[in-house]
Amino acid sequence: MWTSLVCVMLVTSPGGASLPLVVNTWPFKEAAAAAWEALQSGGSVLDAVERGCRRCELDQCDGSVGFGGSPDETGETSLDALIINGDTMEVGAVADLRRVKNAIGVARAVMERTHHTLLVGESASAFAEDMGFPAEDLTTNTSKSLYTRWLQAGCQPNYRQVSNVVPDPATACGPYRPGPARTPHTRPPPTDLRAHDTIGVIAISGKGQVAAGTSTNGANHKIPGRVGDSPIAGAGAYADSSAGAAAATGNGDIMMRFLPSFLAVELMRGGAEPSAACTAAIARTKRHYPEFFGAVICANTTGHYGAACNKLPGFPQFSYMVVSTETRGPSLHTVDCF
Repeated sequence: MWTSLVCVMLVTSPGGASLPLVVNTWPFKEAAAAAWEALQSGGSVLDAVERGCRRCELDQCDGSVGFGGSPDETGETSLDALIINGDTMEVGAVADLRRVKNAIGVARAVMERTHHTLLVGESASAFAEDMGFPAEDLTTNTSKSLYTRWLQAGCQPNYRQVSNVVPDPATACGPYRPGPARTPHTRPPPTDLRAHDTIGVIAISGKGQVAAGTSTNGANHKIPGRVGDSPIAGAGAYADSSAGAAAATGNGDIMMRFLPSFLAVELMRGGAEPSAACTAAIARTKRHYPEFFGAVICANTTGHYGAACNKLPGFPQFSYMVVSTETRGPSLHTVDCF
């Protein structure tokens, strides 16, 4: 089995250049191994991205990818995913997907079996079932426990603005409704450094074909129906075979406002090295939200790669995986946040 051959090396400097190439967010080595195996067995870059994301869905990576994690305010887990073909610029995505565990597979079905780009909510679930994906319960004992503890803690933390709704969301559970006009008072949104570990995968073939994708179960205790950056092209991920690809992870409510993946790819198109492109994408967001939690990975069509992250207490570095013919298996890289 390939996974028995996985070796992990700690590398602190950006690397390259070697093709084919797989890069993914976080130290999810099994995802990197699965994506690389797809390429080595003759699969396309889309196959590699799907296989890598799917591995994390099955492994429930860090509880923030796949079923049984990040329950919303009602205790239900929903999934978001995206896949993009850098040759054709076709995109498939799903958001607020329920009852179906294979979110990345459904995203690819949207791309290959429809003329649409993004399907959401109950309609996305119905489409998935029509396409043959089995309907399954996404709830587990773990997600039930997370939800129960949250209720017992007075539904803290949550994503409601304290000055605009009643009862006071800083102390009480809902249901919430519009409140009377009060002196504006805001509080920072919840920041759980282990609840935003989106799997983002970049795959580049030996011929320079590029694809990227994401999969996540979103923010813990989110408001039902919330969609973050992961299934949004240009935010969660972006790929263009004339330049390269990027993928983001972190606070999607903030990051999606700045399309960091699109920005990074466009900077690489203009000649920026991947590390510099990632840094610029993070800096653009940081200029407006200096305390946001997030990171971006980048790779260009010559096989160079890099990453950048915003420095926060408890988050001084960001780790990501790289596989190429030079690494002889998934290698763990880290970058210092700034």
